[in-house]
Amino acid sequence: MNQIKYTVTPDVLASKGIRFANFIMDYIAQVVIGIAIVVLIGLISELTGSYGLYELVIESEGRLSDYIFGAIILIIYYLTIETLTARSLGKYITKTKVVLYDGSKPTFNEILVRSLCRIIPFEQFSFLGEEGKGWHDSISKTYVVDIAKFEAKKAAFDDLDEIGRIGE
Repeated sequence: MNQIKYTVTPDVLASKGIRFANFIMDYIAQVVIGIAIVVLIGLISELTGSYGLYELVIESEGRLSDYIFGAIILIIYYLTIETLTARSLGKYITKTKVVLYDGSKPTFNEILVRSLCRIIPFEQFSFLGEEGKGWHDSISKTYVVDIAKFEAKKAAFDDLDEIGRIGE
């Protein structure tokens, strides 16, 4: 007998509004982390009298160095938290999470691809399409789902699958 597997459907996906809220909350978290790192570097530089890292990170002028600093924070933020929990701070607040097409938790490599894709210039505008899926979702083949809808639908699917196995 053919085994039917669960797949994520559009009705369990997080809305564009929720995705935007996730983006804003995660961006604020990254800014706070960036400020904390700058303060920490400043304190360490003052305490040690060594200003090499301070000059490299804080006093460097130019948008490229700012972009690189921000990109490093972004990658570390998402890679760490989404690898461990499949959720970022914004996703915790909005009760959403990242899953694969079959509802399973993404691996480190999938989260790495997802995180790296976020630094593609203008990636945020990729949500303007009708599907409401960003490039970091499409390229990494991941989905952001509403946990309550996702778990209810997956439970119903598993129950039906169990019923189907009883008749075998």
